[in-house]
Amino acid sequence: MDTSQILVTLGGLGLVVFVVWYFFFGKRTSTAAALTESGVQEIAITVKGGYSPDSIEVVKDKPVRLKFYRDETSSCSEELVFGEFSLRRELPAFETTVIDILPTKTGTFEFTCGMNMLRGKLIVR
Repeated sequence: MDTSQILVTLGGLGLVVFVVWYFFFGKRTSTAAALTESGVQEIAITVKGGYSPDSIEVVKDKPVRLKFYRDETSSCSEELVFGEFSLRRELPAFETTVIDILPTKTGTFEFTCGMNMLRGKLIVR
């Protein structure tokens, strides 16, 4: 093995380590939902190749309004699934879909696309 092969191999291994760290161990920040005057916790989420923000903090026993704006036509993002809340909704392209829920227990609840590729989480405190 010559020097260029060693450098390419080390570079490839370095990229693999970075990708694994970024997707599985990188620090994710969560965004707190804003409390409206009517007492509803509300947040806007953009759907475009993923959910932004993908981690949302809310308070238990207070109504939550999630506003999903789907900014794409990818077939993967056309459906939203909240398994813990037995909720499945179509997300029309370039429209906002409002989802109201009332979290009655604390924990982390995952939401995904219909294909289970796009992921986000609702953190109830």
